[in-house]
Amino acid sequence: MKQTRITPKFVELIPTHLEVGVLYISEKYGTAIHKCCCGCGQEVVTPLSTAQWQLRRAGDTVTLSPSIGNWNFCCRSHYWIRQNRVEWAGSMSERQIRFVQERDHRDLENFTKQSNLRKLSKATNLPEQNKKPDDKSKRGIWQRLLDWLTSS
Repeated sequence: MKQTRITPKFVELIPTHLEVGVLYISEKYGTAIHKCCCGCGQEVVTPLSTAQWQLRRAGDTVTLSPSIGNWNFCCRSHYWIRQNRVEWAGSMSERQIRFVQERDHRDLENFTKQSNLRKLSKATNLPEQNKKPDDKSKRGIWQRLLDWLTSS
C-alpha cells in the first residue's frame, strides 16, 4: 500500500530490521534509509551530502531532497519526502530516467573533482586558481598534479 506519511527516527546505527513508514537517519554516518513508500519492501538508501541528498529539519518534521527515484526497482516509484509527507510523482519514460541518472552521475563526478582540488590546494598551500609558471620544467610534482587535475 502506498504511503502518504513517513516518521523520522534519528539513530546512530541503522537497525537490521526496518519498519514500514519510518525514515531512519544517521547523521553521524551521513545516511538515511527507509522501506520504499510504494509498499514493495525494497530498502532505499539515501547518502546525505551536499552532492547527493540533503536533509532539512523543522521541529519534528524532515524534508529529504531531491526526490527519491527508485528506477532500478521493479516498482519504479518516484516521490518526494517533504515535512514527513510522501508526495508522489508521475511516472517517467526510459529516456527521462536515463537523462536524470546521467545528469546525477555528472554532477557527482564534478562535485568530487572540485572537492578533491580544494583538498589538494589546502594540502599543498597552493591557491585554487594558481597561474602556471612560464617554465613548466621547474614546477613541482604537486603543481603538475594540480595542473593535470584542473585541465581534464
